[in-house]
Amino acid sequence: MKTNTIGFIGGGNMASSLLSGLIASGHSPKQLWVSDINQETLSSLAANLQVNITSSNDEVINHSDVVVLAVKPQALQLVAKNAAALIKQRQPLVVSIAAGITQNSLIEWLGNDTAIVRCMPNTPALVLTGATALHANDRVTAEQRDLAENILRSVGIALWVELESELDTVTAVSGSGPAYYFLLMEAMEKVAVELGLSEATARLLVQQTALGAAKIALESSESPEQLRKRVTSPGGTTQQAIETFQQGGFAELVAKAIHAARDRSIEMSKHTGNS
Repeated sequence: MKTNTIGFIGGGNMASSLLSGLIASGHSPKQLWVSDINQETLSSLAANLQVNITSSNDEVINHSDVVVLAVKPQALQLVAKNAAALIKQRQPLVVSIAAGITQNSLIEWLGNDTAIVRCMPNTPALVLTGATALHANDRVTAEQRDLAENILRSVGIALWVELESELDTVTAVSGSGPAYYFLLMEAMEKVAVELGLSEATARLLVQQTALGAAKIALESSESPEQLRKRVTSPGGTTQQAIETFQQGGFAELVAKAIHAARDRSIEMSKHTGNS
């Protein structure tokens, strides 16, 4: 990976996180390029990360083996169409992190011969603990798959899905998922304050408990169900709370929410960026 030059079209938060992750994993800033319409964004990236900056998307493409499309979904069609001729000439791997933009749309804008990896990173990538699913079209070589995976692994875990349609479920689970945990944390903190804890104490306890639970789950070979049962003593406080959740239809509500998010992702993909 260290011998490949990677260019980013768009220098926002996710691009900045990926650049930071690549540098932390050993990629030379000299082999990283970024273009953006905002000069302040470019200046900040150059100052903080020492990467190459430009206002020209063509310059990024001309220098890059991999081009990461990191602009907002609503801007991607124009960016892609303007870049199509040069991408066809240069034939870099194109990695899109734009939510809701299908590979069919990207192929329509960039050309049938374009090697495309579409991926769905989530916001914890901003603190290098992201979860990303990737899908490659049939133009992507094994070497390019490894390269795309390494780029996304620089900000967390990265895994492949067999079908592009699975990215809608990924969106509902890990893409939107951080907000679900924030919602639970928000509710727990509110009740803790109502029961007499200070806001600072309640927040820290909730945050550290969430971190600890996630760490145990990641490091254990047991399922979440097994872990839950392990910390639930018969007749104790935890069992009382768990039974209250279950009696309130917790699992059914989670299922309903994730189905709704998946369905919305499918709906948005049909309209966002498709011409």
